[in-house]
Amino acid sequence: MNRWLFATNNSHKIEEAQDILKDFAQIISPKDLGISIDVEETADSFKGNALLKALAFHKETGLPCFADDSGLCVNQLNGAPGIHSARYAQIEGQPVNHQANNEKLLHALNEAQDRSAYFITVICAIGFSEEPVFFEGRVYGTIDNQPKGEKGFGYDPLFIPEGYDQTFAELGESVKNTLSHRSRALTEMKAFLQNLPNTNLLF
Repeated sequence: MNRWLFATNNSHKIEEAQDILKDFAQIISPKDLGISIDVEETADSFKGNALLKALAFHKETGLPCFADDSGLCVNQLNGAPGIHSARYAQIEGQPVNHQANNEKLLHALNEAQDRSAYFITVICAIGFSEEPVFFEGRVYGTIDNQPKGEKGFGYDPLFIPEGYDQTFAELGESVKNTLSHRSRALTEMKAFLQNLPNTNLLF
């Protein structure tokens, strides 16, 4: 089976990727390799931040790897929180606080009628081919009036995907991982990499 390094310190993302790619690849985390890198996301786009993270881990390990940058884009807020999704309500020097992010989003929307939004993931895979390659996945939906559900993470308790009447946090990982933005980007990446030679990471 393929063994791929996912350049992220987010254990939730590692678990999602492993579930989505379970029949095709084993996902290796930086922690598995004894590596801890905190990459400053200074780019002004999801693509740029994904590239920064992939480059940092590739340089550190010498291994082909992939990284993602993901976020929630709300139409009423002109695409915010966007690339700042994880740090939307963050106080400098404090860890990411998902509950605070959700509360800030609900306050920003207040009684807005237009609650349409989409999640986006951009993946950068580097070291598999001569140039970095990018893959994108989106899922459209709406923002609920209050958090619902105990599963998932981030904005999952607020986001209702199109075609459903429950949030990602209510639907759970088994459903979310069949239709999420990250699932769609990972599926694109899988389709590309499985047609390349030597995509198995051995160490």
